[in-house]
Amino acid sequence: MQVNNRLQIKGMVCTRCIWILFDELSLIGLEITSIKLGEVFFKGQLPKHLDSNRIQLAIQKFGFELLTDKKRILIEQIKSLVISGIELQSETRGQIKFSEYLSNELRKDYNYLSTIFSDCEGITLEKHIITQRIHKVKEQLINTDKSLTEISDELGYSSVSHLSRLLKAYTGYDTYHFKNLRKSTSFLQ
Repeated sequence: MQVNNRLQIKGMVCTRCIWILFDELSLIGLEITSIKLGEVFFKGQLPKHLDSNRIQLAIQKFGFELLTDKKRILIEQIKSLVISGIELQSETRGQIKFSEYLSNELRKDYNYLSTIFSDCEGITLEKHIITQRIHKVKEQLINTDKSLTEISDELGYSSVSHLSRLLKAYTGYDTYHFKNLRKSTSFLQ
């Protein structure tokens, strides 16, 4: 969907996604000015040879989807902001109150955002945020030498034991399982 020279894209979760979309959309003739998670901004109007079907074909092979439904666009914006918020929290070691962060960024009431998210995704927004934070914890345990205490501090958890309980509840595994995964995958490198 084109809104003010912008495409909304579902499935973008990392920097690699940005690179892939930049390459693929440039190849089909889109003059990109910037890309961030969930959005591609381009110069001028869509070229005549490009329509939403052509763009969808170019990006779907990488697991992305062009969004046109307003609710789906909002959900993807929320998901992108949750990931960005977790990264920001990790970089600054600061506390982020996600309800305020999402409301401020999207200029919408948090209760509205939460209701729309729950209706469309089948889980609460709070549970999604926790799941994404736990994903970040797993990533840190597997890919770094950081202790659970360091990760807990970095991500603003109230205590290490609280984080440990959440990790076990959401994944079924404890810290040692993920640390052992790192050790076993280091032999493959």
